[in-house]
Amino acid sequence: YVDDADFIVKVPRGLKDVGVLLEPMTVVQKGVVQAFEIQRRLKVWKPKRAAVLGAGTIGLLATLVLRLRGLEVVTFGRTSAPYLNSDLIEELGASYSSTAELSVQDYAAAHGGFDLIFECTGFSPIVFDAMQALEKNGVLVLSSVTGGDRMIEIPADKINLEFVLGNKVMVGTVNANRDYFESGVKDMAQSVLEYGSWLSKLLTHPVAGLENYEQLLTTLTTAKGAIKVYCEVAS
Repeated sequence: YVDDADFIVKVPRGLKDVGVLLEPMTVVQKGVVQAFEIQRRLKVWKPKRAAVLGAGTIGLLATLVLRLRGLEVVTFGRTSAPYLNSDLIEELGASYSSTAELSVQDYAAAHGGFDLIFECTGFSPIVFDAMQALEKNGVLVLSSVTGGDRMIEIPADKINLEFVLGNKVMVGTVNANRDYFESGVKDMAQSVLEYGSWLSKLLTHPVAGLENYEQLLTTLTTAKGAIKVYCEVAS
């Protein structure tokens, strides 16, 4: 397999064992960078509190990236704590909350809203809950690609009014260019310095060899407690 050097991003030797996490990391990089870029227009935006909706691979990496930037982070998932994902979140100094016990909107009403919300749940109705959990000047970043035909009832006038008068923004993010791969490598390296082997704990389900692709696909769809399923092509 041959590719142009312009499309290759070097991963340092010290990160080779977690390099498979770089692609999902770029999803987070683009979303977070764009959130800061959008609100830079306000000149005074200094976010302090963030929420991550979803505690899978993307959600865990989003929690990491936001913690590396010094934000207080609450990550929401469906499963009640404790379990591996909630433990990993708390290792970063972030908090975990189950939406089965308290909705995002109710959490914000009880504990305060968020300056930045990164959504990665695959469950579209939670977006409208999140819109009502934003503080003034807040940014809601959507990364889920959803299918289906779910319908819900929302307080449309209230949401519209708060977005207009509160300078709030909602933006979708998809794909990533070379810049986000490079910044992803930097954050992964910083993660090792600040949180040691944390990234490697996301690599829960290895499958050895491309010839075992059927096992890989089965593991992807049926494995319980999987964070990252990946193929070990070479040692």
